Amino acid sequence: MTLNELSIGSTIPSFQGLRGIDGGTYGLRDFSGCRILIIVFSCNHCPYVQAYEDRMKEFQSVYGSQGVRLVAVNSNETVNYPEDNFEEMVKRGKTRGFNFPYLRDENQSVADAFGATHTPEFFVFAPKSGAHDLVLQYHGKMDDNYQQPAAVKRRYLQEAVESILAGRGVVEPETHSIGCTIKWK
Repeated sequence: MTLNELSIGSTIPSFQGLRGIDGGTYGLRDFSGCRILIIVFSCNHCPYVQAYEDRMKEFQSVYGSQGVRLVAVNSNETVNYPEDNFEEMVKRGKTRGFNFPYLRDENQSVADAFGATHTPEFFVFAPKSGAHDLVLQYHGKMDDNYQQPAAVKRRYLQEAVESILAGRGVVEPETHSIGCTIKWK
């Protein structure tokens, strides 16, 4: 699989037709009213993702009222990882009480367009300099300690979002994503 690589300042790739665990079908235009759109590549089986699920829910609870929308996308193949299939996504979302859309990228085109490599991997898009197009302003990990939330010293995703909301540039626009690799077909 040849991956694209989005650089900071790239326009968000368009996508459509992704099935959501809520029964809806989603595309980029369904999130057009957001001040900030965060796409996180996720899945069910990865222990890194599992460690971040509560933090992702909390993040959406805190920032949702400010026009920030977190959207999780599962692109993993399901022959070797059946726990990542759509039915299991629905179960996990209900069991864990996800307060954000959880979408299935069955043909892996969204992960490819974004150049995603890991789960979880966060892409933060917002308009820049009064423009209307959403451009990549942060890419990487959520924070600096996936195992122990109480020991986190740097909250990269939060810092980026707060900078954007305040109209400032993101000080550290890229960090190295850690987690499981996306499972390609």
